Amino acid sequence: MTSPGPAELPGFDPTVPSEARVTDSFTGGKDNFAADRELAKLALEIAPELPMVFQESRKFADRAARFLVDAGVRQFIDVGCGMPTPDSLHHVLRPVAPDAKVAYVDHDPVVVAHGRALIDITGPVRFVQADARDPDRMLDHPDLTRIIDLNAPVAILLQSLLTVIPEDDVATAVVRRFIDRLPSGHGYLLVTHAVRDIRPEVTAELAQLYQEQGTVKGEHKENVRSWKEVEHFLDGLRLVPPGVVPLPDWRPDPGEPTIDTSAFWVVGGIGQKP
Repeated sequence: MTSPGPAELPGFDPTVPSEARVTDSFTGGKDNFAADRELAKLALEIAPELPMVFQESRKFADRAARFLVDAGVRQFIDVGCGMPTPDSLHHVLRPVAPDAKVAYVDHDPVVVAHGRALIDITGPVRFVQADARDPDRMLDHPDLTRIIDLNAPVAILLQSLLTVIPEDDVATAVVRRFIDRLPSGHGYLLVTHAVRDIRPEVTAELAQLYQEQGTVKGEHKENVRSWKEVEHFLDGLRLVPPGVVPLPDWRPDPGEPTIDTSAFWVVGGIGQKP
């Protein structure tokens, strides 16, 4: 495949907000800088519900991980993983699948440096610095292939990743190549994405803010994608019920407090490769 994007990885510039570090700021982390905190402050003025959105995204990720374990998956590739936290995937998996292997991938060198400082380099977790815009280079990276076998059951997790790839052709090419590399019958793709259908004014303002700050790079996009466009990323896969839905509506745990999702503007779902 011809790479859909540059292979050059970014250096460290604390004056340019990083999506991973902005999210870290939203969730009360300490691994962020003044530029990240300023962007988080401006974003909260536009969308005060952002902390709740991130909380529900974490709950969705936990439920999705348990579903994938029940489906027989023990290998996970978390692309655009963000800063390590006590709720990171390998911590969630440990009680239900202690043999699970996790490759965290991020292009931000600060994320990778922090992650590597926290793990046993001989264990089943790796932090890989790579760019998702070059799927083959990422999936063939030696740090990833040391623990991940793409011929065995595996899940690739794209949590909010495609939201920060504004070029539709690049995002589609990236997803198709990930699907190509998944094993038939045993490969799963998870996608979450902000959508413009629910609160278009809010998502448009956030899209403009993140682009102006240099956090989202690429062609300028007036708003994020539509719900239908997000569903198309999973074309050709068997959608796990209930399909692509607002995150709190995806297989909620029995007795879990419910929220009104009529104004919830992040959707997600999982597809299995036939």
